[in-house]
Amino acid sequence: MEYLTFSPEKEDIGKRIDVYISSLLDELSRSQVQKLIEEKHISINNKSIKSNYKLRCNDIINVEIPDPQPLEIEAEDIPLDIIYEDKDIIVINKPQNMVVHPAPGHYTGTVVNALLFHCKNELSGINGVMRPGIVHRIDMNTSGVIVAAKNDMAHKSLALQLSCHSITRKYYCIVCGNIKDDEGTIDKPIGRNPKDRKKMAVVPDGRRAVTHYRVLERYRKYTLVEAQLETGRTHQIRVHMASISHPLLGDMVYGSEKQPYKLKGQVLHAKVLGFIHPSKREYMEFSSPLPDYFEKLIEKFRTGHF
Repeated sequence: MEYLTFSPEKEDIGKRIDVYISSLLDELSRSQVQKLIEEKHISINNKSIKSNYKLRCNDIINVEIPDPQPLEIEAEDIPLDIIYEDKDIIVINKPQNMVVHPAPGHYTGTVVNALLFHCKNELSGINGVMRPGIVHRIDMNTSGVIVAAKNDMAHKSLALQLSCHSITRKYYCIVCGNIKDDEGTIDKPIGRNPKDRKKMAVVPDGRRAVTHYRVLERYRKYTLVEAQLETGRTHQIRVHMASISHPLLGDMVYGSEKQPYKLKGQVLHAKVLGFIHPSKREYMEFSSPLPDYFEKLIEKFRTGHF
């Protein structure tokens, strides 16, 4: 059993407890949180509550996460592009069009299936049967660096760094249009889109989200941008860039519904990932090269040859 304690921040006062916990812990869906509440695994001020409880100032929230069940997801011999590996962590370069962990519609061919084969039983179990070792994730159509934990100690260390916003996460993306300023910061709260729960959006009652960006190159219709995450909300870069009228090229969810240049999704790559190693206690930083399709796009935009 894992025990977690939280106190709501000022902007969280008045939120439903199930909405708050599910936004705070990405590994738990709202329905999973509601089940934990029903089973009395979540309490406030040492008292049982219901899912519609609204947070108040100075509330102390206690969350018990039951021990994971035995793994049932099958190991698959899928090649991994391993950047670094030791007894605590494994850092890989995820290709585009690969899902990180099993979910409805994607129970095979995921990073988790590949990790189970490569790491055998050496993966943390904190996130349960569907997400062993997974500390953070990137979208299916986003490529780049991610880290997985081989034991619970490493998982807790990396999760704490994520919650403290101390992990370095830099992404390269191509956005539509020309960004006027050479650099800037987008500080806008993100939450579920009230009109479409499958999407995220900038909403007044969302959780604080901060993205720092700088322009790397400008083309006739597009801009190559480095985006650095201070927080890590779902679809953060995609939502934030769209909010300033520069959606990511190829993003059919937050941008144009048309897909140019035969793209498979948003042009977004997790370029740099840096953190304090869980046991070595020293800062380590990893990077991955841009995928071929990304490099070819840049060359096309530079030369104007299509």
